[in-house]
Amino acid sequence: MKIAKLIVLSYLILMVTASFATVYYSKNEAMELAFGAGATVEPLSLFPDEDQVVKIEQVAKIKLESGLFTFYVGKNQDKIVGYAAIETSTVRTKPETLMIVLSPEGELNHVYTLAFHEPSEYEPPQAWYEKLYKKPLANMDFNKGVDGISGATLSTRTALNSIRKVMMIYQLMIKNKDSE
Repeated sequence: MKIAKLIVLSYLILMVTASFATVYYSKNEAMELAFGAGATVEPLSLFPDEDQVVKIEQVAKIKLESGLFTFYVGKNQDKIVGYAAIETSTVRTKPETLMIVLSPEGELNHVYTLAFHEPSEYEPPQAWYEKLYKKPLANMDFNKGVDGISGATLSTRTALNSIRKVMMIYQLMIKNKDSE
């Protein structure tokens, strides 16, 4: 009898835990959202050197966890229509995966939540992300006009860190490389 109760209890715990996990888009669906149905998408792997790592960490106010970054370059008829990066970060104890879409000039165009494994009430709404669009990197900070969300403080902080990181990597490793 104790084993049956333990099995039922374990099952209920797993069901509650699984109910928090929400996957919204696959990678292919996300690329179509970012660049449109007819766009071609090419991966761009970037490996920052030590000086670049220091600069990224300093400006983006984050600690890099990897020396490899992959941007996806969306093209339509060989013309770049934008860049996207898929970022997975831990919010409290569970991950969120965002796709951060930049214009060809590096402006924030869109943020899509691809997956969110924390309880849904901690997920920032799309309207919060929309307030960040076209904001310069220097203003992507709670102290410079970005509003926090009560009850989703860690989620918004994590999202903002990912956005700053992607924008800084673009500025340092794509924009500067294109202008050389």
